[in-house]
Amino acid sequence: MRRAPADREFDLLVAGEINPDIVVAGDDIAPAFGQGERTVDRISMHIGSSSAITACAAARLGLRVAFVGVVGDDAFGGWMLEALAARGIDVSACRVDPSLATGASVILTRPDDRATLTAVGAMSALTVNDLPDGLLARAAHLHVGSVFLQDGLRSGLAGVFERARGLGLTTSLDPAGDPAGTRYGALGPILDASTVVLPNRAEAPLIARRSDDDPVAAARALAARGPVVAVKLGGEGGLVVAGDEACRALAPEVEVIDAIGAGDAFDAGFLAAWLDGQSAEACLRLAVACGSLSVRASGGTDGQPERGEAAELAGRLETRPLASGPTPPLPAAER
Repeated sequence: MRRAPADREFDLLVAGEINPDIVVAGDDIAPAFGQGERTVDRISMHIGSSSAITACAAARLGLRVAFVGVVGDDAFGGWMLEALAARGIDVSACRVDPSLATGASVILTRPDDRATLTAVGAMSALTVNDLPDGLLARAAHLHVGSVFLQDGLRSGLAGVFERARGLGLTTSLDPAGDPAGTRYGALGPILDASTVVLPNRAEAPLIARRSDDDPVAAARALAARGPVVAVKLGGEGGLVVAGDEACRALAPEVEVIDAIGAGDAFDAGFLAAWLDGQSAEACLRLAVACGSLSVRASGGTDGQPERGEAAELAGRLETRPLASGPTPPLPAAER
């Protein structure tokens, strides 16, 4: 049984930042300042931003997806809207602001790590006024990503989630990292209004205001506020806490071409299964499968799987229950 109304025009409405990723890849990608020049293996442009990549992954899984965000009247903005529409995403609610430049990220990626430089631009221009009840009522679920890049929306997001839930939607938040590192504690009202929260292993303890870095204990603390909490553990898979149900799914061994967007694909997989009314364990399995398969191609979207492929892998993943009561950190070998 689906958890959200099936008679809505869209399964998923994603509200968030919208920008391209300019990916610079190579073994040695450190800039040579002092007017030096260095060659790299590859520079390419892809659909970027956590929210947009999640929308693409959800559409790839067969969900009916709409997106609302703000771009400038420039080449980056036009390219992003066209790229999303080409993937079957309804972008009619997106706003073009000629006074702003479309946000963009330059991602420096090497085999073992990556760093990101982001110009926020129009990302921060999305506000509660872009999410009227008429738009919300067309969807079954509202998802918001990268809330710390969205200064125009963040302060009013709890109210948007409350309005959405009053209209019969369920809601989810992928907070992503806070570039300032000081605003995690301000998410309380948004967490309380969220149906599902999707942090990664580094973000979860910060959002839960824990002094340790235990993602399991952080997930339990966040779930105690009410939402289902699924934590992304990178190459170790993920975990979920939903009421009395708590488990971990192990990721399969995969060849990593590019891990950009893996967490966003995880989000889409979890929400696709969750909206279908599947158990928390089944949602986690599909989430880990989607995240794992997404790393097989460069950029955040080219490796995203279709539903059948992801479901087949999800059925083969190993899961382990998380013990009830106080939970110690994951063993050192698994962290």
